[in-house]
Amino acid sequence: MSSYVLGLQEIDRTQVSVVGGKGAHLGELSRIEGVRVPAGFCVTTDAFRRVMADTPSIGEQVEHLAGLGPDDREGIRARSAEIRRVIEDIAMPDDLAAAITGAVAGLGADVACAVRSSATAEDLPGASFAGQQDTYLNVVGSAAVLRHVSRCWASLFTERAVAYRLRNGFDHRKVHMGVVVQRMVFPEAAGVLFTADPVTSDRKVVSVEAGFGLGEALVSGLVNADSFKVRDGEIVARSIAVKQRAVHAVPGGGTQERLIEPAQQERPALTDEQVVRLARLGRAIEAHFGRPQDIEWCLVDDDFPIVQSRPITTLFPIPETDDGENHVYVSVGHQQMMTDPMTPLGLSVWQLTTPRPMAEAGGRLFVDVTPQLASPTNRAGFMEVLGKSDPLIEDALRTVVDRDGFIPPPSGEEPPPIPGVAPVTVETDPALVTGLIEQCETSIAAVRREIRTRSGVELIDFILADFQELRRILFDPRGHQVIMAAMQATWWLNERLSEWLGEKNPADTLTQSVPHNVTSEMGLALLDVADAIRPHPEVVAFLQEVDHDDFLDDLAEIDGGREARDAIVAYLDKYGMRCVGEIDITRPRWSERPAMLLPMILSHVRNFEPGAGERRFEQGRQEASAKEQDLLARLRALPDGERKAEETKRRIDLVRTYTGYREYPKYGMVSRYFVYKQALLAEAERLVRAGVLGERDDVFFLRLRELREVVRTNRVDGELIRRRKEVFRSYAALTPPRVLTSDGEAVSGSYRRDDLPDGALVGLPVSAGTVEGRARVILDLATADVEPGDILVTAYTDPSWSPLFVAIAGLVTEVGGLMTHGAVIAREYGLPAVVGVERATRAIRDGQRIRVNGTDGFIEILTP
Repeated sequence: MSSYVLGLQEIDRTQVSVVGGKGAHLGELSRIEGVRVPAGFCVTTDAFRRVMADTPSIGEQVEHLAGLGPDDREGIRARSAEIRRVIEDIAMPDDLAAAITGAVAGLGADVACAVRSSATAEDLPGASFAGQQDTYLNVVGSAAVLRHVSRCWASLFTERAVAYRLRNGFDHRKVHMGVVVQRMVFPEAAGVLFTADPVTSDRKVVSVEAGFGLGEALVSGLVNADSFKVRDGEIVARSIAVKQRAVHAVPGGGTQERLIEPAQQERPALTDEQVVRLARLGRAIEAHFGRPQDIEWCLVDDDFPIVQSRPITTLFPIPETDDGENHVYVSVGHQQMMTDPMTPLGLSVWQLTTPRPMAEAGGRLFVDVTPQLASPTNRAGFMEVLGKSDPLIEDALRTVVDRDGFIPPPSGEEPPPIPGVAPVTVETDPALVTGLIEQCETSIAAVRREIRTRSGVELIDFILADFQELRRILFDPRGHQVIMAAMQATWWLNERLSEWLGEKNPADTLTQSVPHNVTSEMGLALLDVADAIRPHPEVVAFLQEVDHDDFLDDLAEIDGGREARDAIVAYLDKYGMRCVGEIDITRPRWSERPAMLLPMILSHVRNFEPGAGERRFEQGRQEASAKEQDLLARLRALPDGERKAEETKRRIDLVRTYTGYREYPKYGMVSRYFVYKQALLAEAERLVRAGVLGERDDVFFLRLRELREVVRTNRVDGELIRRRKEVFRSYAALTPPRVLTSDGEAVSGSYRRDDLPDGALVGLPVSAGTVEGRARVILDLATADVEPGDILVTAYTDPSWSPLFVAIAGLVTEVGGLMTHGAVIAREYGLPAVVGVERATRAIRDGQRIRVNGTDGFIEILTP
């Protein structure tokens, strides 16, 4: 065969650039013993490139296409339609046409073929382009095959394919199209097989979907499919659908939808024996490719020809372990309000920070909690503490614990006690908090001073050694006592006052405007920045047009600009180390990109009066004081009231004195991280100047100790960095589960409540009160534009979101717990809040009017 045509037997998985993803996988499939692949060939990407090169106008159109944004639907529609028209109208060169028709003749006289698109950016480990290009079935005759090859080439530029590439950063000019041509099979049944459960991600479960006739009806959603789950060679679940229609090939070419006889509609498309045999075949294919597969199959004469296999790209990876035991992992990101992937440098810095071993998967960190679940002594307390923080995690863990035989028996060595289970006894002492803060600030000043004289290997060694000091401050036992005393006092108040007075969540009001809460102070301080800017219209107008991060240098030339600049710089001096996703040291900080703050500053300028920050704090303090007096007075009127009031007063004092410190350790940690980061970036600049690194941010894709070796040797593995960047991009498309097992199962918890209004979205109540308002669904803080009375709906909030809290009336998040940062600040500001609301950003549309019940934990959508 020519360079334009290759037989499937000549192709393997390494030839994606030659025949596209589908062709390479089919060629590899044909090499697996016991796997039957219909005979066929591939039209190579050389053929596609030749046709494109012979028609310069296409290249010009593709250049224009590359300049469009992924949301420019009208531009994409017009440009892509024109490119498809030109490609389909091209007269195929004679030698290319001869090569294809000769290969078709080799399949048999007047053979019917399946003609499938096979792009080079398709069926990749980090991206699925399934359904982006076209497939044509029952194409009869060489002339028809040639027409459909051109149509497959053109389908590289369908609207959906173009938009997908734009959204995922694939260059149109670097993606090419191969075409697979195979002898058509005419199946009794067909369907798909996943070698991991596509719903739960459980790698031990094979999922089979089946329908009558061609698989096209099932893939296109025309019919419901029979569904089977197979585990360890046995069917563990089945659902037989009513199958009213099927798609079949028709004489002369093409396909046709047909009705199924009523008596046959509820007959399974496969026997149990066939299902188990098919699952076994899927496992063999999976073993060959080394990862879970999405397989398309046909049933012909009790045999299973395979017409496609691609990697399943939506599965969340499993932490690596070699002990062969079952493990249960809990997401760190759901506790830290950072569910995005982290770079290798970010992961390594966090792992050096925490004393607890953490497993990696999908660019996220997980804690192996199997020892706690296996321990009869620790299990109950562990589940209780987790449940108070995040009921969905607790419920998911209970699901796993209830499975016979999954949790291994105790190893004999008891794990350490769970923090928060044992009561903390500490007296109310404001000096304890101020002393801890002073200790942290003194330590950060010292590291900032000492790091200036370090460079090269000495710098990396200094940072590695300084983690011991970071951990000493971060995990100071006195600080832990302060935080736990406040948390346990909060739980005590909510439980006892509910019992004694029928009060729901009274601690939410009692924690408003507590002292030393650095995160809520940060939000109020941005109101003061707005006060400094508001009197200067020219500054406001200038800031509204800013589109770069060097704007501070230009402010001095504007009337009032010096005052505005001084206010912003002072804010950055104290809070500029913060940002969204701040536990990842590589995330850009506000000091590095101060323009990120401008939407919030300008919103405050527009929506608040001077002095709003001070008034907001004082209002919260007065509401907390009034609530305290009311509760104590009502308690004294009860039997044994003086004792109850005295106990309650002691808990209130603990809460008011210690709750604010809950936010400080993380502030101290990210302050130190920023000191490290600035020094590491300076070292990266040196490596760029020396020609060792291609760009400064390449250091983000090296672990800290790997970076030390690069600094020592002045050599780097550029291919390693390239691969890690590609993998990191693929991780961004994955959603991490709260709970993950070593089988790969993402275990979902539920709230198990039946006391909700119809249609309500359920979550965890973390800040009492009820509010109605306009939902603002915001996924990027840098684009936040809210008005007073709006309710913020987002995936998660970390401390960087708190400046936005002063401008909203309520909060809804998909991730969160009772003591996560967003919940703490919502209570301090008196905002009704519900967190842990699954898929909230999709269930609620921006602009809808909603009601948030932060006392009972649900949201009602009031307008369609």
